[in-house]
Amino acid sequence: MSKQAPPPHTATSHQPTPPAATMLTAEDKKLIQQAWEKAASHQEEFGAEALIRMFTAYPQTKTYFPHFDLSPGSDQIRGHGKKVLGALGNAVKNLDNLSQAMSELSNLHAYNLRVDPVNFKLLSQCIQVVLAVHMGKDYTPEVHAAFDKFLSAVSAVLAEKYR
Repeated sequence: MSKQAPPPHTATSHQPTPPAATMLTAEDKKLIQQAWEKAASHQEEFGAEALIRMFTAYPQTKTYFPHFDLSPGSDQIRGHGKKVLGALGNAVKNLDNLSQAMSELSNLHAYNLRVDPVNFKLLSQCIQVVLAVHMGKDYTPEVHAAFDKFLSAVSAVLAEKYR
């Protein structure tokens, strides 16, 4: 007698771990932490640059910032850039527990700000470019791959509350 699978609508009692978070190897984590050490002291500068790149390449993202002065170097862009990279720094410190570390931020973006999750990926791409520009030869293909997995995991965690 074969066992029947439960109906697809059956709820489970656990939250699945975002797939990207489970793909971070020990080597990935080491590379992420090493790269972050180089970026950590430039959070405001790199964050502002990533935001400006996002607003330039993906102008539709500006709609989430109607009250901001979106000109490069504005206090609001620099301040928000610092917040964004500060949150990433917190994620780097909590690579083994991203969901818990970013829960409050996930709630904010899902319930209060209602940011379309696709924008997390767009900003992630811009962050990658900024890191590559500033790290130069230290931004190796291995670092790029590790950071890509990391930012995918962060994006997945930020989008968890949308489900």
